[in-house]
Formats: sequence, structure tokens, C-alpha cells
Amino acid sequence: MILGIIPARFASTRFPGKALIDIQGKSMIQRVYEQAAKSKNLAKVVVATDDERIADHVQKFGGECVLTHSDHASGTDRCFEALKKIKGNYESVMNIQGDEPFINPAQIDLLAQTLNQPDTELATLVIPVDSHELLFSDGEVKVVLNAKMEALYFSRMVIPFIKGVEQKLWHKQFPYYRHVGMYAYRNDILEKITKLKPSLLEKAESLEQLRWLENGYRIKTAVTLHESHCIDTPEDLERVLKLVSSNNL
Repeated sequence: MILGIIPARFASTRFPGKALIDIQGKSMIQRVYEQAAKSKNLAKVVVATDDERIADHVQKFGGECVLTHSDHASGTDRCFEALKKIKGNYESVMNIQGDEPFINPAQIDLLAQTLNQPDTELATLVIPVDSHELLFSDGEVKVVLNAKMEALYFSRMVIPFIKGVEQKLWHKQFPYYRHVGMYAYRNDILEKITKLKPSLLEKAESLEQLRWLENGYRIKTAVTLHESHCIDTPEDLERVLKLVSSNNL
């Protein structure tokens, strides 16, 4: 069985309280929860938070919530604490981003399918890059894959460099992918990676998944064609609301 966990902090650096912002009559966290609950592959969905306001709100709309410590460095750490507090015999955990209110349940089901492969330790989603602007945005994390569709490296820089070709044409010359920040973990692997110390590559790129790669863990990937719309800032919220009003979501 797979346990779906939505980590949610109130003290977001760039957008405090964003989990509770209203998006056309529903809070962001409620929208994420309801979308995740539509998945055919999750046995249970819970919100993991360190804030009583979020916990109370989740309970009011009928969701399930677990309170966790406030000092977790990442959503992965918060997921592991939540797993230990929740009753049930779950083999795997899915970490669902709490700031993607219009996540497509098909993405969750696609990621869940990777867990059916017996050699899967960790898994995540990637999406093809179709523009020069996205490829060269340092806000978009790019992923380099091996022949088995496992991640070789994640970077905010563009990798690989294509020699002798104008940069504006690179996305047409090579199958680049960018990262969709949702993870699936086998329970035993989740426990192990939360005990690892921050690594040099992780600190350099500010990407926790590099810690796992540096320590020899394999990260499977699956390709989604569904766009993700993450809300990190008030400007992101305005952009997403425009997409909603134009029926593009």
C-alpha cells in the first residue's frame, strides 16, 4: 500500500501562510488534498504540518492531518516523521507537493506505477522541455537520465552543453527534461536517506535529491506530459489564477 503525504509549512520564506490562501473558494491545501484523494493508487492521504492553523483547517474540510516537528529541513524528513505516527501497514510513501493546487491525479498514478518495479528505491517525475526560456531558467531544475530512465544528475544549469549549436536551439537538438518535484520512496529507503548528512552537491545546488545520488541511491523517473503549476510566490498565484480564468487549468 502507498501512503500519500502532503507536507505543509505555514512559515514559507517567500509566501508565508500560502497553504491557507484562498483560490476561488478553496484553500490551496484543500485543493491539493482533494486532487490527491482522486488517485487510484493511494491507500490514504494525509497532510503533515507543524502548524495548528493548518491542522485545524484540514480537519474542518474533512481531511486527515498529523502534526510534525517544526525543525525539519525538508519535506522528506517531515514525511518520515508522519509515516512513523500513522497507523497502517504501508510499503511506500509518496511525497506530494503542498503548493500545486491543480496537480493531476494521473501524475500521482504514474509515479505510483514505478513502485511496481522490484528494483525501485526512489522515484520522481520529469517533463520534456519545449522552450529555450524554460531550459535556461534557473528556477527550473533539469534532469540528466541514463538509459534505464534513472537520474544521473539534477541541476539548475543546462546539462549537457551542446557544442557548436546556438543555445536558443538546444532544446530542439537534445531531449532535455525538467524535474516535477514529487517523490515516491520505499519505506526502508526513506528511513535511510533521512539519516544522511547534507552533501556538497546538495549544498551547492540547494537540491536535496543530490544527497541521495551522492550516496549511491538510484532515482527512477517517469515522464509526464501534464504541466505542473507550483505556487511559491504571490506572483505565481496571480499567474495560476489567470490560467484558471482562461480555462487553461
